[in-house]
Amino acid sequence: MNILDRLFGRREPSSSAIAKERLQLVLVHDRVKLSPELMETLKSEIIAVISRHVTIDEQSMEIKLTSGRGYQKLTADIPIVGPRDAAPKRKRK
Repeated sequence: MNILDRLFGRREPSSSAIAKERLQLVLVHDRVKLSPELMETLKSEIIAVISRHVTIDEQSMEIKLTSGRGYQKLTADIPIVGPRDAAPKRKRK
């Protein structure tokens, strides 16, 4: 942790917070009855559809299931790098 993080009160999540988040994720997956394979397929298809129109940062993206009162929510945090060119430009001679 650097000095700026200390000044602004940013802290890394504790191991108990990380464990709690993982447990909540497992519970949501069980309630929705989505297998890990289906979740990966869903994630791949979301990436494919969005990538047709814009360039995205796949390394920084996050797709997760969360639950609220009586519902489950799929949340996608996908950083957009920029627009995708419609067609590759041809080189002029």
